[in-house]
Amino acid sequence: MKAHDGMYIGGEWRPAHGRDTITVVNPADERVVGQVPAGGAGDVDDAVRAARAALPGWAATPPAERAARIAALRDVLAARQDEIAETVTAELGSPLPFSRSVHAGLPVAVAGSYAELAASHTFEETLGNSTVLHEPVGVVGAITPWNYPLHQIVAKVAPALAAGCAVVLKPAEDTPLTAQLFAEAVHEAGLPAGVFNLVTGLGPVAGQALAEHEGVDLVSFTGSTAVGARIGAVASAAVKRVALELGGKSANVILPGADLARAVHVGVANVMANSGQTCSAWTRMLVDAERYEEAVALAATALAKYVPGERIGPVVSAKQRARVRGYIEKGVEEGARLVVGGPEAPMERGYYVSPTLFADVTPDMTIAQEEIFGPVLCVLRYEDVEDALRIANGTVYGLAGAVWAADDAEAVAFARRMDTGQVDINGGRFNPLAPFGGYKRSGVGRELGPHGLAEYLQTKSLQL
Repeated sequence: MKAHDGMYIGGEWRPAHGRDTITVVNPADERVVGQVPAGGAGDVDDAVRAARAALPGWAATPPAERAARIAALRDVLAARQDEIAETVTAELGSPLPFSRSVHAGLPVAVAGSYAELAASHTFEETLGNSTVLHEPVGVVGAITPWNYPLHQIVAKVAPALAAGCAVVLKPAEDTPLTAQLFAEAVHEAGLPAGVFNLVTGLGPVAGQALAEHEGVDLVSFTGSTAVGARIGAVASAAVKRVALELGGKSANVILPGADLARAVHVGVANVMANSGQTCSAWTRMLVDAERYEEAVALAATALAKYVPGERIGPVVSAKQRARVRGYIEKGVEEGARLVVGGPEAPMERGYYVSPTLFADVTPDMTIAQEEIFGPVLCVLRYEDVEDALRIANGTVYGLAGAVWAADDAEAVAFARRMDTGQVDINGGRFNPLAPFGGYKRSGVGRELGPHGLAEYLQTKSLQL
């Protein structure tokens, strides 16, 4: 797609207030693929004003009509999946097959789920002598990350629209072209002017202006825990609501008696997906001492199939590549055994990182505690089930995880004791209606399904 040189505000593309721009680079070959305006406080203010003007009419629109507009948006996204996939590949570097199946396909499913929820949700209920109304929270400031650029947009915008909210979106500066394509889809779907608005810009400038704006009633942010904490502090000063989906260091716990080969194979695929740039990735594989070396060998074999430039893409930027390489060097420095990969560049051009496997990782090591956000898997040894639970729960994060056992009941019993927001049992399938979000420093609130819709609603009771 051709990049727009303005902001989508009030149903039209408008020139930015300033002349600063953001250059978009393809991380696979370091070519410039576009430029977008770097918006500031003035652009954010225009967008919020447009959203506030559109809010009363959209909030009063019957849920069935809102559902129809979201369904129309889903249909536009479905019709443009090839263009979406090519755009994501150009600015994120994701291999095209993964962009088609996940980056373009998943948002269509999520948008469809909210079209159905908007039509079926109970926005009014009776409790005793009270009528309880579930009303839109107001204007939503949505700040999204670069790792799943369209999915993260749809996971915030679709439920906000279903609830009757108006939205101002500030996408990640690394992947703004996908956000512009989404704005085109919103326009094509016929949503009322001002219900959705887009401001591209830098986080410390446009993002902060959006979080601080008095006309924003809720800030929904996905990104690092450090930035999320700052946004929470800014929002709390104005007593506005926040929904924060933050970092993770998820454990893939393989209990004695589990199908080791399958658990390792699926676990490696989970970590390598999207070049390891997934907040819910199972980056810590926990294996009992008796089968530990077998698991490491299986993981090494599986990892060898992820060839940079073919099955696995680059990380998003030179900055991110340096960050991931720094963690790999730290792992070696702290005594972890480097089995596969390492900090050396696997290709001369592009921001590639070698898929890396560490063994003999102890729970106190930096690579076992901090989110690396790259194609790095750590394998940890445990002595018994209680030791496995202690290690699994032994980080500041609690976003996701997995448990494998000889039978489902054993795995479920273990999963119930994990301090994390979502656990896959013996390879359980992804469910777009299940609530997604974290415990501890992994965030506040939930996304997806009816729980995601609830984030954008507030309640009012009427007594007779």
